[in-house]
Amino acid sequence: MAVEKGSAFLLKVGDGGTPVAYATVAGLRTTQLSVNGEAVAITSKDSGGWRELLSGAGLRSVSVSAAGVFTGSAAETRIKGNALAGVLDDYRLSFESGETMTGRFLVTRLDYAGDFNGERSYTLSLESSGPVVSA
Repeated sequence: MAVEKGSAFLLKVGDGGTPVAYATVAGLRTTQLSVNGEAVAITSKDSGGWRELLSGAGLRSVSVSAAGVFTGSAAETRIKGNALAGVLDDYRLSFESGETMTGRFLVTRLDYAGDFNGERSYTLSLESSGPVVSA
C-alpha cells in the first residue's frame, strides 16, 4: 500500500437525493476514522485457560471525528441541520487511493469555537447506524 496524503482523506455528506450526490465538507483540517468491534467471549473450561472469542459476533460500528475552519459551505449547513434535527444522513469517506467508506451516520456532536482575533472553527463527531460499506 502506498503512502497517502492526509489532505486527500475527505468527509462528504449526501444531498438527500436519489441517487445520492455527495459534497465535500469544506474547511476540514483533521479527519479521523475508527472502526469499532465488540468482542463476544465464548471461553469455557475446555479453553485451557485461554480466552476464546466468537468470530463474526458482537456489534460493529464506525466513528468519525473531524475539525476544521468554518467556511459556510452548503455541506456544513446540512450537517448543522442534521445535528439540530437529530436525523441520520448519508456520509462518505474517501481516500487518495480511491477507496471509499459509505453509510448512514448520526451527528452526535457539533461544536463551534472562535477567538477574538482568529477564525471560527468547528469540530464534529459522527456515529454509524447500520452497515458501512467499503469499496
